Amino acid sequence: MSKVKITPEMEAQITELLGRSPRGLEEVSVSDSHGQPMVIRVASLVGDKPFPTMFWLIDKNLSYRIDREEAGGLIQRLQQCIDDDVALRESMAADHKAHIALRNGYISPLLKAQLETLNFYDVLQTRGIGGIADFSRIRCLHTWYASHLVVPNTIGELLDDHWLATGGESAN
Repeated sequence: MSKVKITPEMEAQITELLGRSPRGLEEVSVSDSHGQPMVIRVASLVGDKPFPTMFWLIDKNLSYRIDREEAGGLIQRLQQCIDDDVALRESMAADHKAHIALRNGYISPLLKAQLETLNFYDVLQTRGIGGIADFSRIRCLHTWYASHLVVPNTIGELLDDHWLATGGESAN
């Protein structure tokens, strides 16, 4: 899995996978072994609005697999594990803080000035993976797993463990 330069053909493929033209597309952050895009990175400011969800999972099979897990109540079960385990909550908070630092690394001085002018920069400093403000909540497995494929995180590891325990395989 590696970063891929966005060509017009790649953008057309991403458009097809998303079912719409990608807004704020900055790069393909993760591709599979065949060069197919799995995760894209989106700008922090799109159309003069903050865009805190930096990584988007666009792999249809993996997205569907996660859809099924969410529909089956996995978020609630994992959230209960998080609620019952201080170490997991601390690990999630660290993941969010690392994600914010990673996002900041992509924000140029010009973009930072724009975000500050629009009063959005401080908001992005409080929003972690998937734009989550409460660092102890899961909310969406897709955003966690997209981020996990770029930089491993607690929820992505729990999802990988779940898949291995239920006879599946991780996507990582």
